[in-house]
Amino acid sequence: MVAMCFFGLTINYIDRSNLSVALPKMKTALHLGPGAEGVVLAAFFASYAVFQLPAGKAVDRFGEKIVNAVTVAWWAVFTALTAATHNFTQLILARLGLGAGEAGGYPSSAKAVSLWFPTRERAFATSIYDSGARMGTAVALPIVAALVAWLGWRGSFIVTGALGVVWVVFWLIYYRRPREDPQVSESELAYIEEGGARTVEKEAEEENRDPKVVRYRDLFRYRTVLGMMLGFFCLNYIIYFFITWFPTYLVDARHFDLLKLGVFGVLPALVAIPGGWIGGLVSDRMVKQGKSLTVARKIPLVGGMVLSSVIALAVLVPTAAEALALLCVCYAALTFAAASVWSLPADVAPTPGHVASIGGIQNFASNLAGVLGATTTGALVALDGGSFVPALVLSGALGLVGAFSYLAIVGRIEPLPTK
Repeated sequence: MVAMCFFGLTINYIDRSNLSVALPKMKTALHLGPGAEGVVLAAFFASYAVFQLPAGKAVDRFGEKIVNAVTVAWWAVFTALTAATHNFTQLILARLGLGAGEAGGYPSSAKAVSLWFPTRERAFATSIYDSGARMGTAVALPIVAALVAWLGWRGSFIVTGALGVVWVVFWLIYYRRPREDPQVSESELAYIEEGGARTVEKEAEEENRDPKVVRYRDLFRYRTVLGMMLGFFCLNYIIYFFITWFPTYLVDARHFDLLKLGVFGVLPALVAIPGGWIGGLVSDRMVKQGKSLTVARKIPLVGGMVLSSVIALAVLVPTAAEALALLCVCYAALTFAAASVWSLPADVAPTPGHVASIGGIQNFASNLAGVLGATTTGALVALDGGSFVPALVLSGALGLVGAFSYLAIVGRIEPLPTK
């Protein structure tokens, strides 16, 4: 189940990254200027952030199986439709549609893990599916570049869109909840549910909780939820530097040529994958050792965010190799924390019927960083005459703000009160 979530998010990030790789070829055919390119890139993040809220609510209401299938099919269609665009307006509409569809990926995955994994295994399972984002980012450059060279930019969107359709078929055939899967034995079901999996059926039997006691809008009144929103905003602000401005930084500030960019530019994303796995294992190990969930989640969260602030030191070191090493440490530290970030919705949801809703809420806040981070970095670089010093110092400072948010604003890691 978690492997399917991993591959789903891998395709998610390949499809969203396709435009960045194909844009140099597309801008001539579609007559796009530099200003138009920036708007096109930002359009995805705008709809992706906004649709996190209804996507999370829909997953809790209709289930992760149907919502994930519908949203992946939706974004696959809009990826393929990008091949049919012939002007700026059509391309904007395609990107807005892509962002709206991809919004269902993370809330659905968080819901699936909350149902299938006991508390002591939740963080590592989360780190596995979350690493699909890093895998998709890392492989998008060589895969899409090869498709553009072979089939042209229009063909690249058709092929990557088809990947989503194939995934939907496997998801619909194989995904089941634990109580619906005939391969799950009674002992395995007991292991999952008695270990703290957030299944509606189990909690209703034991505690008679009503998921409607806490209304959706009431979730924004909890200090813990607000702290999760701020912390994840800070984390994603730094991550989106790697997704948007990192190649430009290497070329302009560290004078990488295209060969060096292709060889070394993928290192932070590749290092970030095991960084996330280690973060999940560390958190789960502490739970198994009897540490409270608050300790087991906050140590990776706070420690990872503090360590991510080394991105600010990249402006001080003299060589490109030293800067790249610091950026690798930063990205790995972020994913070390991210495993616990995406465990939190299941940890703190007042009922199983709120897990994906809280996941969508925190991801909405985090993806505002996709819009604000890209534009703020560009403005700071322009104001400082092409220097990345202010932009990276700001990113490092936000790492510390995120650490404070998880340490002091987020309360105890336990189900929020229902009344």
